[in-house]
Amino acid sequence: MERILELLRENARLSAGDIAMRIGSSEEDVAKRIAEMEKEGVILGYHAVTDREKIGTSGVTAFIEVRITPESGGGFDRFARRVSQYEQVRGCYLMSGSYDLAVVVEGKDLYDVARFVAEKLSTLDVVLSTATHFQLRTYKHDGFIINSAPSEGMLPVSP
Repeated sequence: MERILELLRENARLSAGDIAMRIGSSEEDVAKRIAEMEKEGVILGYHAVTDREKIGTSGVTAFIEVRITPESGGGFDRFARRVSQYEQVRGCYLMSGSYDLAVVVEGKDLYDVARFVAEKLSTLDVVLSTATHFQLRTYKHDGFIINSAPSEGMLPVSP
């Protein structure tokens, strides 16, 4: 199972036959195991990793640090599930350190994200504070190097 998942994380377009050849199993066994993992919720979905700059996708991504008062009987889970329901939220993670949750939000512009924080996130009664960090550029995402060639007109940095 772990080897199948590892191969799918590297390349979700691999066929059951390709995976079977790599792990020394039959195509039928691999296809069956993948179907079982999808049904059990081990595999939640598949997606393409894209370079937003190359496809001209507009919009912004923000990483929001959230400090909350844990709810009685629900801890952080109830709040995290509630926040995760918003369509702007791309990720929600319980963290160690100086804040409790990291919430990844996508919006059409800075104001869209600011409105989300001001009108939806900060208004929830268990929220103590938020700190929003806007993503300026992506260098690596889901294991893929993004836009690795130096931009024209920029000098390479060397020690």
